[in-house]
Parts: sequence; C-alpha cells; structure tokens
Amino acid sequence: MSDPALSEAGGAARAFIDLHCHTSASFDSLADPPAVVRAAASRGLTHLAITDHDRIEGALRARDAAPPELTVVVGEEIKTSDGDLIGIFLEREIAPGMPAVETIGAIRDQGGLVGVPHPFDGRRGFGRRTGTTLESIAHLVDWIEAYNARVIGGSANEKAALFARAHLLPGVGASDSHTVMEVGVTYNIVCGDPGTPEGLLACLAGVDIRPGRASLYVRAWTPLAKVIQSMKGNGRRRAQGSVGGTR
Repeated sequence: MSDPALSEAGGAARAFIDLHCHTSASFDSLADPPAVVRAAASRGLTHLAITDHDRIEGALRARDAAPPELTVVVGEEIKTSDGDLIGIFLEREIAPGMPAVETIGAIRDQGGLVGVPHPFDGRRGFGRRTGTTLESIAHLVDWIEAYNARVIGGSANEKAALFARAHLLPGVGASDSHTVMEVGVTYNIVCGDPGTPEGLLACLAGVDIRPGRASLYVRAWTPLAKVIQSMKGNGRRRAQGSVGGTR
C-alpha cells in the first residue's frame, strides 16, 4: 500500500480496509486504540473495522483518535452460543451468548452488517460446539472470512474461501490483529467508499484480498495478554441469560 489516501484507478476510487482488528478492550489484546489507528494510517489503510470481543468501547476510542485519512468502523466480535460473528456499523454493544440467528437480528436492528470470522478454524470454528451448521445461516450474513491471518496450518482458510464461493457470498481477508504489529498484515482492496453499510456491500462485490501472516512470535503475545487483562479485571465477558441486555 504505497498511498495512504483513496487512489484513483480506472476512474474508480479504491479503498484499503481491514475488517477484523482488536484493541486492548478485548480480553486477549494489549493494543492501545490510538496506537492501532496510527499504525493503520501509516500502513496505508483508509478504513479499519475495530471488532473487539463483546465490547465496542475500544472501537469508540479508536474512532475518536483516528487521523483524518482513516475511517474507523465501529464493530464487535460477538461470541454467540453457536460461534463467533462479526457485526459492524454498530451503535451499541451486543451481548454474547445468544444463538447466532438472534445475534444477527440484533445487528440488523442497528442497521449493521454481519460477517463470519474464521469459520472452519479448528479451535474457533462456527458450530463446533453446538453442531449448528454454517449453511443454516449463510443466507443471513454479508461475508465470510475467506482468509484470516491468524489461522494456523490445515485447510481452514481454503475451506472458508470455497464455502463463500459456493454460497455466492463475498470472501474477505482479515488480519484479526491483536497487536499493533499485525494491523493491516492482511487487508482488502475495494472500489468505492466502504464507509457506510450500503457502500461496503457494493464494494465487496469486487473485493481483492491481499493476504499476509503475522509471525508466531507476535501471536505468542496473546496468552500473555490474556493473563495481564485477567489480572486487571478485564477478562472475557460471559453471557448472562439467553437474551441480550447488559453484562
């Protein structure tokens, strides 16, 4: 990404977007939101979705701290009873623990978009615990993470890309960054303005994934981050009942 601003190519504006990024609001990250947005802008991203686990305060801080050339999209990685979902263009937090279909409904109620992160990952895959199939919600989501930079080994990313293609869904790339060093290691090039739900949906029809991968050394910080966050009282939020509400 040589140009941090929107660039013109063939008469269409291009944007550079990472759709899955964590900050210190997550229970497993120590990345300060202002540092995250500085890194994103310096690496040429024009749009960044902050998707902390079951929280949006990090995204709000990042949006307030973002430089003019970077648009921060407020999102959340929500732990449903069936597996993780990404909701973006949110105004309010969505509680963890609801079934996937109810969670999708809560995202739609806010006018948001829905993505499925790392759907075939051996540890984090969708429906791994409940047996709910990805096929059962495919018609309700807007994209599939076809490439997640934190998926290690196996064929999980390949399966996700094939699933997206078979179900006529956009397949996107995501850094799934938990450290400042990982921000933008994988990103997407799109034509148009992905700064609104309608704009992003239109852009995803022609998404171009630019894959990358963080080193094992960088990913090794995650277990340490979990310990530090737990000591600070910022552990993972648990579901309280089967329907939304506060945590």
